[in-house]
This record gives sequence, C-alpha cells and structure tokens, in this order.
Amino acid sequence: KHSEMIRRLHSNDPEERMPYQADELTKEEIDILTRWVDEGAKFSTHWAYSAVKKPMMPSNGLFSFFKKKANNEIDAFIDEKLNEYGLERSPAADKKTLLRRLSLDLIGFPAPESIAKKFLNDSSNNAYETLVDDLMSFNGYGEKWAGMWLDIARYADTKGYERDDARNIWRYRDWLIQSFNEDKPYDKFIIEQLAGDMLDNPSDQHLIATAFHRNTMTNDEGGTDNEEFRTAAIIDRVNTTWETLMGTSFGCVQCHSHPYDPFKHDEYYKFMAYFNDSRDEDTYEDYPLLKEFRNNSISQFDSVMNWLKSNAELKEQAYFKKFIKTGQPAINSLLADSMINSALLDTKWLLMRKNSFARLNRISLTGKSTILIKYSSSVSNGILNVYLNNANSNPWLKIPIDKSKRSWEIKEIKMPATDGAFNLILHYENKSLKTENDDGMMFDWLAFTPDFPGKGKREEPNYHKLYINLLNNPDAEMTPIMMDNPSDMHRETRVFERGNRLLQTNIVTADFPSIFKTKFESYSSNRLGLAKWITSKSNPLTARTMVNRIWEQLFGQGLVETLEDLGSQGATPTHQALLDYLSYNFMYEDDWSIKKLLKRIVTSETYKQSSVANKKMLDIDPLNKYYARAPRIRLSAEQIRDQALSIAEVLSPKMYGPSVMPFQPEGIWSSPYDDRKWIKSTGEDQYRRALYTYWKRSSPYPSMINFDGAAREVCLSRRIKTNTPLQALTLLNDSTYWDLSVKFAQKTLSNGNTDLNTQISLAYKKATGKDIDNGKRIILKKLYDESLNKIKNGQAEGGINKLLSDSSVNGKMISVAAMSVVTNAILNLDEVITKNNP
Repeated sequence: KHSEMIRRLHSNDPEERMPYQADELTKEEIDILTRWVDEGAKFSTHWAYSAVKKPMMPSNGLFSFFKKKANNEIDAFIDEKLNEYGLERSPAADKKTLLRRLSLDLIGFPAPESIAKKFLNDSSNNAYETLVDDLMSFNGYGEKWAGMWLDIARYADTKGYERDDARNIWRYRDWLIQSFNEDKPYDKFIIEQLAGDMLDNPSDQHLIATAFHRNTMTNDEGGTDNEEFRTAAIIDRVNTTWETLMGTSFGCVQCHSHPYDPFKHDEYYKFMAYFNDSRDEDTYEDYPLLKEFRNNSISQFDSVMNWLKSNAELKEQAYFKKFIKTGQPAINSLLADSMINSALLDTKWLLMRKNSFARLNRISLTGKSTILIKYSSSVSNGILNVYLNNANSNPWLKIPIDKSKRSWEIKEIKMPATDGAFNLILHYENKSLKTENDDGMMFDWLAFTPDFPGKGKREEPNYHKLYINLLNNPDAEMTPIMMDNPSDMHRETRVFERGNRLLQTNIVTADFPSIFKTKFESYSSNRLGLAKWITSKSNPLTARTMVNRIWEQLFGQGLVETLEDLGSQGATPTHQALLDYLSYNFMYEDDWSIKKLLKRIVTSETYKQSSVANKKMLDIDPLNKYYARAPRIRLSAEQIRDQALSIAEVLSPKMYGPSVMPFQPEGIWSSPYDDRKWIKSTGEDQYRRALYTYWKRSSPYPSMINFDGAAREVCLSRRIKTNTPLQALTLLNDSTYWDLSVKFAQKTLSNGNTDLNTQISLAYKKATGKDIDNGKRIILKKLYDESLNKIKNGQAEGGINKLLSDSSVNGKMISVAAMSVVTNAILNLDEVITKNNP
C-alpha cells in the first residue's frame, strides 16, 4: 500500500498515472503487479548476466521418446526441444554432402583432393572424425576463421572518412590466421588483442595483436578537430568491445542509462577510461607504430640491443627497446596551442614561420636529459628557442635547425637537467627568411628521453650512432598498435552529459559495470585488468557470445539470433540450456579451445542431418529454429569467391602478406586527395583467397559487397543475408567470374574425356560434389549447343567475343567459349552457392 508504482497505476491524474501517456493497464494486470509487490517484488537477473553454470542434461525418462540416436550431449538438448513440438531429427546426410558441408564450414572452400579422396575411400567408423581433424590441420582453416573475425575487428586497408587514405595493418590479419591455425586459447586470444602491449616483456606479435583496436577510423581531412575524432575512436573501441566480445548493446549508455539492461550512464565512461589513456591521437601517421626492421637494419637493431644488455638495467633496456621500435612516448605536435605566426598545417603538423611562437602544455622533464625532434625544413640557419612557462626570460634551450637531410629527420639535442612539468614555449627565428610569411620548419613530434646508456665508454658513440640511425630508418614495416600514456602524460576521463563531448562533467576512473562485480575478484584499472575480467570464467557473457557466434557460422543463425545483443531486448534463446552447456564446456573442459568447440558441434548428429525438409517441418518450424534438419544457407561473399577459385583450380595457396588487388572495373575508386588507383595484381596474386583482397572503406570490393560483405567502418557482429538480382548478375557478368568460368571450361575440356555429356557431368560434380541428374544434364547440354550455334553464326557478344580474340586461350576456341557459358551457369547454380543442397 506504500508502493509509489502501485499508487501511480491507480492514480486518476493523467500527469501522474502510469504508464504515462499510454493506455491504462487492465484490472487484471494491476492486480498481478500489486500481488507481485506484496510478495516482495522479487526480480531475477536476466539469464545473460547470470554466471554460466553447467545445466542438467535432459532427463533419462525423456530419452525413451527419442527416435534418433544421440551422438553427443548436443543431440540430447536438440531432441528434447524437438520432442516438445512433435518433431524428430532428420537422417544423416550422405557422405559427399557432409564432405562439402564440413569443408565449406571449416576451411571455406571444397576440401583439397587428397583430403577428399581419403575420406570418401575410408569406410571405417572414425572416417568422419578423421576428416574433421584433417580439415582443422589444413592451413586454410586459419584463413577461413580469420575472415570471420575481420568483420568483428572492422579490418580495412584504409583509414575511413572522406580522405580514406591507406593504412598498413595487414600484419594483424597474419596474426589472426596464425592464431586460429595454432588454436590459440580464446582467453589468450582476447587478452593479447586488448592488452598485448601490457604483458611482461611483450613480443612483436603481442604488440601486433593490439592492432585489433587500431582498426578504428582516423580522419585525415584538413580542418577537422583531432580531439573530436580521437574521442570517436575511443567510443568505437568501447562499443566494439561490448558488442562483439560480450554480445551487449552498450552503445546507448553513452547518452543515458540503459532503459532495459542494468547499465548506468556513468558506467559507460568508467569503462571508456580503460581506453582513454591510449597514445593514438588521430595523427596522420597513425602513431603509435611498431617498426619491424628489415635487411641490414635487423643486425643493427640486434647490435644496439646487445649493447643495452651490457650497459643498462632491465628497466632502461625495456625503455630504449620500446622507443626504438615505436618512438613512444612522444608529444605529437598537433597538441600545440597559443600559436603566433605558426599553424597546424592541414591540422596535422606544427608549421613555424619566421619569428613564430607555439606552446606545448604540461611537459614533464623529470629524469630526462635529451630532446629528440622529428622535423622537416628546407632552409638552414634556423634557431628554435625553448622557454619554460613564459618567453619573458632567457631561453632555457637554443636548438640550431638546419635543412633536413630527408623529408623527415630526427635530431637529438642535449638539454639541461630539469625537474618538474612545464609549459614549453617554442620560438622559431631565422634571419635568412625574407618575410614573416616564409615557412621555416615543421614539427611532427618531440620526445624527452634519458641519456643513451654507456655514456663515457669508448664504443658508446658507435652504438649511439646506430641508435639514431634506427630511429631515422625508413627500411621498416610499420603497423599501428595500442600503447598507453606514461603516468606523467595521463589523460583524465569525464562523463559526457547526454553523450555530448563538449559537455563534460564528473571525473571517473576505470571500472566495469557494478552488476558484474563480486567480492572475490579484483582487477587492475588498465586494459590488461579489463582483458582479464572479460576472459574471467566468472564473466557471464564472453563464452556465451563466442559459442553463439560459432553456432551461427555453422547453422546460419545463433542459438540467440541477435549475436549483437544477448540482453533483454535481444532475441529469446531457442536452446538456452544448450548454449550454457557449450559455454561451460568451452571454458572448463575445452580450456577455451575453438577447435575443440567446433569439433564437438560438427560431430553431433544434429550437424550431420540431411537438409531435406518435409511438410510437417515447414508447417511447425519454417525457419528451422529447432534443427529438425540441417539448414540451407547461401555461402558468404568470401566463400563464393574462394569456392569458384578452387573449382577452376587456380586458387593460390600463398599465405600472409599485404593485400592484393584482383580484377575490378575502372572507375570504382575515387581518391580526391591523391592519385591512388586500383592496380590489378599479377600472377597468382590475382587468385588469392578473398580475405586478402584490398579493402577500401569508402569503396569496398563490389562483388563481395553484393553478397553482403561489410564496409567495416564499424564492427559487424553478424551479416544479414539478402537476395537481390545483383547477386545473380555478379556471378553471370562480373569479369572475375567470367575469367574463372573460362578456366573451369579449359580444365573440363582437357581432362581426357571427349564425350560432351561426360564433360558436363564431370563439371557439375566438380562444382557441387554430387552426380548430376539426367534432367539437369540435358538442360546444360542444350545450353552448350545453343551457345555453340550462336558463336558459329556470329551472334556471340560481350565476354564471349573477348574470349575468342584472346590469344592466351589455346585449342578449339569455339568449344572453349561454348563450354565457358555452361561453366558460368554452373557457378551460378543454387546448388553451388548454397552450402547444403539436398
């Protein structure tokens, strides 16, 4: 009787009555709520935020009703649900269907001939399990599953926004492939991506893993606010972490407390504080970058490291190793303010003219004895005066600035020992400049470091020189990585009122939402602590999210359809107990092994079912949410391309390395700030797997976008499959698929069989893995005959004419052209672009 909610439900005042400005609840609804409050108003935590516990298996008594044999626990859970709806599992698919299905799921294209023959000729009971192991041991496995993760990581070869300039980040893709192939435990896989730089003595691979969160877009357009887009990148990292790793719609909490799930507005910014101290600042060069030295630079780096080991303490060794490899920590010149006759050129670099001033705020000089400046200048005889706090006294330091020897040069200057943090006033003067509008020098960054170790020793100058050479060395591969500010460069985090960056209020410190806290666990307030919390077995979301994603990859839909939202506004789980069972095993029995999880699912009878549906199945479960049959799913954009390459026998086995540029029509790209163009790759690079295709955010590869590929401006938890005429037109008209059709036709005609019916039958079997029926063979032969007659009568057009004039096609040109029409049609068949054909 004292409940405010119940009082408002009964109120006659329209300004007080709830629900506000909506229809009044019925008497029955009010009575239910009243009884609920009287009974204590108990409200259970949503299932997704409750700890993962191993559920009870379906009762033995229930098994007596099951008509199909359960191969593992998955089948028991599936059968229990099917029994509720009066359904039962379908019989197992035939061996050829299982071979194609499993190959597409595990490696992304039909199994290599050696693996396929081994399975088809193996009549033992463990033939299928051996096939699973063989496919998981094949290098293509890592490429297939890395492709899935690229959407999550919003991977692209460009930075995004209007300028959409190039970004060199392909080494992260290599790291993904290697990680999946070696079956890196999922908890370690996540920790390295979120905080590999914070591990003890991190390797280059640990650092490259952190490029996961350097795939955020940066805005290189002139005139933009660097702090605005730095903040946008941080917000993207928060939202990506929650949506893709923990299946939670956390983004709306940026503006207000979550209306349906237990997350408060300020908790968004507490979580944001984990990422807000990162060193990246929307710089043009994408700092911080990891240098991977090549050629002679490798031996120079090794020499310097050996010198450091003999002449420096461990802490100093780590500092200089990090500085050589990353140039961090440094102060980017775009942080300069209070400029007089100077400017941020294109909002990227500090440009200083004759008699110009600029300021850098709160620079700690304690323990530092050297300044390193990365600058560019086309004139000599300049002087850079540095003042502490104000320019009314004598300069603290005078730095001579001569013409740089290269486009950007790193210059080292000794500085007086000084303790404390100061505002540095920079004053550039050069008497050789004629007017105050003449450009003098341009800064990229400044760094304040201790003395190079070994001072006073005879060989120190030689190693010191090598050290400076390595800093200036352009002969290195650069990869954007995550690094945090040192303590003297700490960036505070404030709550944004209503999500507005310009309305900042209370200071907050790094923390995760209170609903997940327990009194038994504590984590450090940095990204490593965050990563350990996310991968803790007590975290209810991480394992469920990954298991749900793996299930979706295999069955076309998750046990919770909304992969991006397991919360109260997401879809209701079709098999919650099964999801928890697999999640529990994933953590506790499989030790976060993705391969073990996959094997557990694909060896179930549920996975091995036929995809043929009867009327009862379609009436009761048209969307196949209860799995009385195997799903029929159109292949992904990458699978369609890779399969076509494999069928045509041109798929390159080459792994790793920079992205490639297969055929793309002219005029697709428009690069307004430079003359970058799509330069078609040559040789086998033209036929590499789809995940190696160069990905420009503002102009993604057209044929893959037509098949629902992602632009990757933001993370994508799942692709929603569409059916459009563009898809058929792509397969029938895109030059890539026409080229593959020709190569497929050449292989078909050169296999030693001269009978046309046999050739067509073999081509169909090569593409589908199955024997052709007589009706389809007749239709395809008719297509061949009609095409041959048109070509002979001069009625050919388009790609066929190009083929006939192509001197690279040898033999009977007309026969190849006619067969190319047939193979082109085969590559467009539903049986080919769908994973589970009946």
